[in-house]
Amino acid sequence: MHIMQKQIIECVPNFSEGVDMHIIKQITNEIEKIEGVKLLDVDPGKATNRTVVTFVGEPQAVIDAAFQAIKMAAELIDMSKHKGEHPRMGATDVCPLIPISGITMEETVAYAKQLGKRVGEALLIPVYLYESAAQKPERQNLATIRSGEYEGFADKIKDPNWAPDFGPAVFNEKSGATVIGARDFLVAYNVNLNTTSTRRANSVAFDLRENGRVKELHGKKVLDENGVEVREPGLLKSVKAIGWFIEEYGIAQISMNLTNISITPLHIAFDTAVERAHARGMRVTGSELVGLLPLKSMLDAGKYFLQKQRRSIGISEEEIIRIAIKSMGLDELSPFDPKKKIIEYVMDDNASKKLIDMNLVEFANETASESPAPGGGSISAYVASLGASLGTMVANLSSHKKGWDEQWDVFSNWAAKGQQLKDDLLKLVDEDTKAFSKIMNAFSLPKNTVEEKAARSAAIQSATLYATEIPLLTMKKSIACYPLIREMVNIGNPNSLSDAAVGALCIRAAVYGAYLNVKINASGLKDRVVADAMVAEATVLLAKSNAEEADILRITEEKM
Repeated sequence: MHIMQKQIIECVPNFSEGVDMHIIKQITNEIEKIEGVKLLDVDPGKATNRTVVTFVGEPQAVIDAAFQAIKMAAELIDMSKHKGEHPRMGATDVCPLIPISGITMEETVAYAKQLGKRVGEALLIPVYLYESAAQKPERQNLATIRSGEYEGFADKIKDPNWAPDFGPAVFNEKSGATVIGARDFLVAYNVNLNTTSTRRANSVAFDLRENGRVKELHGKKVLDENGVEVREPGLLKSVKAIGWFIEEYGIAQISMNLTNISITPLHIAFDTAVERAHARGMRVTGSELVGLLPLKSMLDAGKYFLQKQRRSIGISEEEIIRIAIKSMGLDELSPFDPKKKIIEYVMDDNASKKLIDMNLVEFANETASESPAPGGGSISAYVASLGASLGTMVANLSSHKKGWDEQWDVFSNWAAKGQQLKDDLLKLVDEDTKAFSKIMNAFSLPKNTVEEKAARSAAIQSATLYATEIPLLTMKKSIACYPLIREMVNIGNPNSLSDAAVGALCIRAAVYGAYLNVKINASGLKDRVVADAMVAEATVLLAKSNAEEADILRITEEKM
């Protein structure tokens, strides 16, 4: 059972209306109606007569929101009357889906096809798939599909080579055509220089960008046998860059678009800019992120700079992000608030306060109150998280121990594993309480008719199964902490031997507590085959835990 990471995708539809805010608002209202979707940005342009909208959420919710927005745009925008500077071919001109977290590009492509099919069939709009979702190589590039624009599309669609991937091969005069696809996340990123010279900033930009610069010899451009300029490629793949002067800040910047952050991540773009600026007699003073970025980008950056310092990466998410901000000077020009700049944090709905957001006193008071939740299941997960934290602490202390410098990476890796286990177990603190709420909600369903009684019974069984799965998962995650604790008892800082041993005691208590929850919740399941299998699995896990704890304590006593 996997509950740890939500799948999140971003959608950035471009609508061919940038002047009439009433029309734009009606379109974005359709997006905001869909539960589980967060509208991040609405960027209208009058000259282009085009609005770029950005929203994120779980895949199916995003697909539903995109469809409703495309439908509303088709109703409100008449392409036969549209004028604008930007190339376009439809009311919803382009609609890319972008994987953010917990989802692969292949899975995102499947959602793009699902959306394309729905738009083509339900709205009778010709749909073309592009980028990673393209069905033909020549359709990967958006510019190729859009060539001829709306005005040339009536003739273009008659060409069998340009039959749409979905929808009718007929010119839709009012709505035009829509291009739907899946692409990598694009990061707009500026690096600040201690110069006012655009030319010098450009020299660094040309060093960096994939397209590089035109090759010169004795001050003249080098041409190939066909008379085409020969280019010297830059250092960074999937990077576009240019130098410019920003009047507002009084400095020159290297402005970059990172078109595939899995190929060239943020921290590599920054560090390479530092290196090339230094080689050209300049210094990077900081950088600036335009828009938002995925959490993974910041965590990867923080870990990269920690490893350069030979420091443990097994620290809290918050601290890793702080290191990333300071290392790249992301707060030089204006404050950098992770809650406003990281997509997953922006999405996080804190309307209902989580248990893990409480301080120690609040959590203890909430547990001691007359409410039945949080109960033993949540406390078991929390105790396990403390056990994981103690093991992680010993790993971090060991990585910094004087004279142990050659082993820092071994302890860093253990600390990173411990941090992940701790975070997973903290999520289970709230998940156990949610599971209990599902049971209570199921019991409150109406039972007046035969149908209602059947639906209520099914809901109770489903919720009870979930409430049994959660403590079973807590047992498994808790037991996964033992290798960390055992290793810290064996090779960790000897001054922290007792801390690691207390971690083992916490884990054993957590496993036993979760085991009791599995037993009591499984007793409410009507499917006895499933119930007995879950209890049997929990019993095996409990025995394993008891043996692990006993052996770790034996080693501890011997070492003492």
